[in-house]
Amino acid sequence: MFIIGIGTATPPHRYTQADCWRTVQHCPAYEKLNSRSKAILKKVLTSENGIATRHFALEKLEEAFQINPDALHSRFIKHAPALATAAAERALAQSKTLPREIDAVLVSTCTGYLCPGLTSYVAERLGLRADVKTLDLVGQGCGAAIPSLEAARALLSAGCKRALSVCVEVCSAAFYLDDDAGVLISACLFADGASAMVLAPESNGARRVKWKNSGSLLKPTDREALRFEQKAGMLRNILTPQVPSLAAQSVGELFDDTLTRAGMTRKQINGWIFHPGGRDVLLALRERFQLSAHDVRWSQAVLRDHGNMSSPSVVFAFHAALSDSAPGGTWWMSSFGAGFSCFGALLEVE
Repeated sequence: MFIIGIGTATPPHRYTQADCWRTVQHCPAYEKLNSRSKAILKKVLTSENGIATRHFALEKLEEAFQINPDALHSRFIKHAPALATAAAERALAQSKTLPREIDAVLVSTCTGYLCPGLTSYVAERLGLRADVKTLDLVGQGCGAAIPSLEAARALLSAGCKRALSVCVEVCSAAFYLDDDAGVLISACLFADGASAMVLAPESNGARRVKWKNSGSLLKPTDREALRFEQKAGMLRNILTPQVPSLAAQSVGELFDDTLTRAGMTRKQINGWIFHPGGRDVLLALRERFQLSAHDVRWSQAVLRDHGNMSSPSVVFAFHAALSDSAPGGTWWMSSFGAGFSCFGALLEVE
């Protein structure tokens, strides 16, 4: 399988962390928080946490704190199809693929629920064929991009000539404020965005990216460390302090296993693409893999400019590396998230 086109999209409205701090202080929900919770918000939004700006599907930042089920669902259904379609159109254009050439479309999300799923909306907006194969992947959290690509690879092996894999998250449709530290930190880290990739069984002359090998690791015993729950009819993120170390440990285990199965050594890895889950997550990964800031610069740049967009984020980092003319060779790309789940792929890049 080859990745022949990549596209990304964010809402047009971008806000600084300082903007968020100024606005949240005037939110009714803020007044109900205890003093410790207010201090957490101030610390995360005003200190150096690796994030400078985030994009939200909001006309005004104040809308982020309209925390009720109807407002949040309306935000998702309005913006998720539009963001997903925008990213897909860019991926199609880069790959020189016409919508009618797409045989399968996969859409991953965890920040909202629609039935029929987002594939119905994306297929309609793109003008895909009526017989296009559709697959909606829901609930895989930040790690969804790589298992979506695995599913696309299976469809290509079954005879599809072109597959479109989309990740879209409207994290602002899952914001919540209460006195749980993980919930508050989530509101300070996450943002909205979408990514898309066009996959084919052969390269089309663009910068050649071949899928070499991959693996996954699932740890249900650590499920409570990172997941969504439903409360008062709304998604509420559970985020614990153990996530950075858990991510580093899990990615390390998966990396070692995947290298062994591929018959490769670490010295053969020329590029590192990690899901930019947060400053502490990237620091833990750097320590585990003995990497410099330069080695993970694309992930750090995505975190700085966009925050954590959940599942699209790792594709943003991969796209940034390709656009930056990063050295070719074998790259390691890894995503991780709710479950606790971890995914990785070895990519051969020209």
